[in-house]
Amino acid sequence: MTIKRTIDQIHELYASGESTPGEITKAALDRIERDNAGLNAFLMVDREGAERRAKAMNAGIKADLTHKPLAGIPVAIKDNLCAEGLRTTCASRILGNYVPPYTATAVRKLEEAGAIIVGKTNLDEFAMGGSTENSAFGPSRNPWNVDYVPGGSSGGSAVAVAAGHVPVSLGSDTGGSIRQPASFCGIVGLKPTYGRVSRYGLVAFASSLDQIGPLANNVRDTARMLQVISGHDRYDSTSANVEVPDYLGALTGDIKGLRIGVPSECFGEGLDAEVREKVEAAIKLLEDRGARVVEVSLPHTRYVVAVYYIIATAEASSNLARFDGVRYGFRAEESRTLSEMYRRTRDEGFGAEVKRRIMLGTFVLSSGYYDAYYEKAQRVRAMLVNDFAEAFRKCDVIATPTAPTPPFRIGEKSDDPLAMYLGDIYTVTINLAGVPAISIPCGVSKDNLPIGIQFIGPHFEEARLLNAAYAMEK
Repeated sequence: MTIKRTIDQIHELYASGESTPGEITKAALDRIERDNAGLNAFLMVDREGAERRAKAMNAGIKADLTHKPLAGIPVAIKDNLCAEGLRTTCASRILGNYVPPYTATAVRKLEEAGAIIVGKTNLDEFAMGGSTENSAFGPSRNPWNVDYVPGGSSGGSAVAVAAGHVPVSLGSDTGGSIRQPASFCGIVGLKPTYGRVSRYGLVAFASSLDQIGPLANNVRDTARMLQVISGHDRYDSTSANVEVPDYLGALTGDIKGLRIGVPSECFGEGLDAEVREKVEAAIKLLEDRGARVVEVSLPHTRYVVAVYYIIATAEASSNLARFDGVRYGFRAEESRTLSEMYRRTRDEGFGAEVKRRIMLGTFVLSSGYYDAYYEKAQRVRAMLVNDFAEAFRKCDVIATPTAPTPPFRIGEKSDDPLAMYLGDIYTVTINLAGVPAISIPCGVSKDNLPIGIQFIGPHFEEARLLNAAYAMEK
């Protein structure tokens, strides 16, 4: 039995008595066990816990369907989200076999909605990367072609959905880490407005940029997942106390009169010709369905990669200071002094990309360079926020490519960090501005690899984005 079904389809099986949560969950676990050696999507699988929870739901599943939107649905979560009793590594050796004593708010909400957590998925170490090649436990592989990357840093969560292991998963997005792997794996991925979803229990990379969000095979399942995990949380001072609308009810498919902004800055040099062709065709499709295309400008786009990698690395340098071998996780053996233990633990525990970002972040925060780099980057960040505010006076949503290229081969960019960073040019702006964005498939390349289009909306207008994506999906 395949799990590449929608939530609605699985619920229909439960309602009709054709299947049970126990059977669906066992099918998911069997498929993960069969495929994971080749795809490396999961870092740990909780077979015993998932089967126990699923079997306990069998008898009451029809009643659960009336009030639990994810009743009996297998879900995978990225391994930087804490779940009590489940090992959490952030794909880093420095966390070792750390098992958190608490559960992230977003994960708890999934379980309260009836979801069955089947395991934790692979990622770039501490979510730092765009290909999942920076994992200490080896790269995940794209199910469309295993010689290619699935994107990152939520590559494992994207692979789990695209390969049919689970219908939905959770990822985190600091600079495109949900949307870019969604594009590379041919699925839907949504980065909510900053503050829409609680970050409590998400291991921090860059606290002012990180946001948890869903990945799914279709827009309805994305909307359902967002409905469940959204809302204010007293454990997270950055979560917004803003009403959560009915995302499923917003999926009408009616986009007549919708103004779609197309920024010329996102269709210039560096954009792959195939990506341009597919994205422009998708925009034309929406225009044919009644939308109106308008030209907008995001004039500070040329600065976004530099600004992002100053702010993100500065925050990473601060956040990752806690990993020192004293409190939890890996500790270097046979150190003669405390300072040597700190140094050796971090040298042996962190991978090359994490070390690179910590050093860059420490540099831009250091005396004599703070004003020249970090403070200046924050000023440009404010300009980017104003760019979006001005653009949304002329349009309702903005359409851009999700990534400048289709998926690339594993190892192709490993020795060129700058080329990897430039691949974030269309996604990092959204995190800097705190606005929501969704990636949805819009075609395939000549090599039969997925290409995605990104829709961006004003703060807390996820419903508008979901309906635009739904119209195109239909």
